[in-house]
Amino acid sequence: MRPKQTLFLGLILLVPVLAFLFLKSFGTNRFALPTYLPNSVDSTQVDGKWQRDTVFHQLQDYSFLSQTGRIIGQKDLKDGLYVTSFFYTACSQDCAQRNSQLTRVQEKFRLEPRVRLVSYTVNPAQDSVAVLERYAERYGAIAGKWFFLTGDKNQLNRLLTEEYRLPALTGEAPTIQHSQQLFLVDRNHRVRGIYDGTKAREIDRLITEITVLLYTYDHNDEPRT
Repeated sequence: MRPKQTLFLGLILLVPVLAFLFLKSFGTNRFALPTYLPNSVDSTQVDGKWQRDTVFHQLQDYSFLSQTGRIIGQKDLKDGLYVTSFFYTACSQDCAQRNSQLTRVQEKFRLEPRVRLVSYTVNPAQDSVAVLERYAERYGAIAGKWFFLTGDKNQLNRLLTEEYRLPALTGEAPTIQHSQQLFLVDRNHRVRGIYDGTKAREIDRLITEITVLLYTYDHNDEPRT
């Protein structure tokens, strides 16, 4: 990469960090994160004028088994936020890259109980609780911080297609062309960020946006629904 291109890329990545630090130090936070996965657009009349308001998808509850054998659902992740990823243990390069990047997120927010990681297998037939337990150990997953989840394939397909709007699992072999994506889910169970989990600069952006979201919680700038 040419020096000018490297400098330009560095400036792009630095802008949200500087904006956040400025707002944190000198003023009210206006660096709001976008919301993804719109459901519909409602129109309401205010003072004789029509206003359009987008209604965003709110993730529904689920129930899966973690690497410790504990059943995990959204109620176990309340009052905070979490990063969602999809993987399978027999996957080599892509999943390894993604999980290695997620260890950075875990380490950055090791002492922040409101931040968790949730990784769903896309091959539940092969990835049992025992297999996930060994897999979690490989990446140094902290108990109660990083959950590796498995369960019924039909329930997983519903999660993929209806909640995260990803392609359904088909056939015996898992299809993971979509699984490089990471999703940042807020305390209202809405998706606030989508990232390429194989790229370090995308993880840098994820870490910055988690910090921004936590700041809005601390200062009551993010409404609870």
